[in-house]
Amino acid sequence: MGALAIAGAAQGQTTVTGSDAFNLPEDVSFVVTPTDPNIRRATARVNGNIITGTDVDHRVALILAAQEVAVPAEEVARLRLQVLRNLIDETLQVQEAAAQEMPVSDEEVEQSYARYAAEARGMSVSEMDAYLASIGSSPGSIKRQIRGELAWDRLLRRNVAPFVNVSEGEVTELWQRLQASRGTTEYRLGEIFLAATPANAEQVRANADQIIQQLRAGGSFVAYARQYSQASSAVQGGDLGWLQLAQLQQPTLEAAAQQMAPGQLVGPLEIPGGYSILLMIDQRTMGMADPRDAVLSLKQISLEFPAGMPAAEVERRAAEFLTAVQGMRGCGDADAAAAAIGASTVNNDAIQVRQLPEAFQSILLQLNVGQATPPFGELPQDIRVLMLCGRDDPGEVAGPTVADIMASLEEDRINRRAQRYRRDLRRDAVIEYN
Repeated sequence: MGALAIAGAAQGQTTVTGSDAFNLPEDVSFVVTPTDPNIRRATARVNGNIITGTDVDHRVALILAAQEVAVPAEEVARLRLQVLRNLIDETLQVQEAAAQEMPVSDEEVEQSYARYAAEARGMSVSEMDAYLASIGSSPGSIKRQIRGELAWDRLLRRNVAPFVNVSEGEVTELWQRLQASRGTTEYRLGEIFLAATPANAEQVRANADQIIQQLRAGGSFVAYARQYSQASSAVQGGDLGWLQLAQLQQPTLEAAAQQMAPGQLVGPLEIPGGYSILLMIDQRTMGMADPRDAVLSLKQISLEFPAGMPAAEVERRAAEFLTAVQGMRGCGDADAAAAAIGASTVNNDAIQVRQLPEAFQSILLQLNVGQATPPFGELPQDIRVLMLCGRDDPGEVAGPTVADIMASLEEDRINRRAQRYRRDLRRDAVIEYN
């Protein structure tokens, strides 16, 4: 059912679709002067459940803290409206799960919150609580989002996923296409999808343009995807994972991705059902090992200089450091040799090349075990090198399996049905604004 459909014929209502069905005049004269929705106070009652201005403030603070640049006031105002919409959706999702006798328990929320603190922030629960308070947010804001996501996942697994069918013929055809493309590029993409209808396409396109501007100014793609994207990948910050172009199932997206370089952002791209913003996270060649997937064992050797040390002394100590590094007989000798000149060492025995800054990747891939990078650092504060202590090269990349392809196609269809499901919940909701 379309977003503009009106249901309830059994109650004397008429079901119509499309904007023309309303016979709206081009020249509008409102009987009562309309209020500006942009200045409406961010407080709502959703089927009796209250969303307060504080709820909105805490969620906005969380998003702003993830940005690398200051967000303009007009963008913050727009963000507040989007956050309110998200909170309404989360409330509807939680209510629907409870109504269908599969509510999310407090214990499940607390466990997910603890995992989020540890995996996303590397913090304990108490440290996470303190951090959220320091940025003007609260644990309750994240827990509310977690509860909404868990409820939605539960609803989709019971009410949508069992009714999505992908035939073996479809999977076989796509798998054959992928096998024929071995040696070509595989992509890791991020996507922000904004659903649109003919009636609101212009407004949605304008919103997408504003999001693009903020992302190019240094905004967090993951944060914007979680709040704005209406695809199921929003939970993963928009990350679609590794895929080949054929798996996108959208010619417009395929053509755009083929021209993109890692780190590049494009959009908004008009596709059936709305607009997409794409981020090229990474690329690799199918069926061939990517050297950047090698796992390295590294030792950082560094020498710090006291504040105020004369420039001549800094230069002398730096030269002594370089001489000592050049004389080291591999990583086994490095700790003792570093200690002899007052330098320190730090080990990392399992770091993937692609996790390192690009400036180091090509250099480290050319080193033999026991060799060090050219010196780097910030004189006169310190000088450092990285020494290669070991390297495990990657195996062959097999590409997506039949099961992977099946899962990808199912996910796409579940996502489409989920959009309709969410629209139905909004349509049937009783929402009051104060």
